[in-house]
Amino acid sequence: MAQEFVNCKIQPGKVVVFIKPTCPYCRRAQEILSQLPIKQGLLEFVDITATNHTNEIQDYLQQLTGARTSGELLTRLKQIGALQ
Repeated sequence: MAQEFVNCKIQPGKVVVFIKPTCPYCRRAQEILSQLPIKQGLLEFVDITATNHTNEIQDYLQQLTGARTSGELLTRLKQIGALQ
């Protein structure tokens, strides 16, 4: 279930941020990303607490990325051409 949920959201060239609204790091990431000149339609925030599989989703995201967070945000956004 977690893999299907995540995989259907991820698309090449799109910035998808899986968040928990109560997480201060997630809220900060939302604030920062909302202020960047990201091309229209390429940014999506997905609330993983709206599912019954929050922990499984986080575990799968960690498998995909090797971490639960990343300090390389701007570099990655530039790599995929998401910035205007």
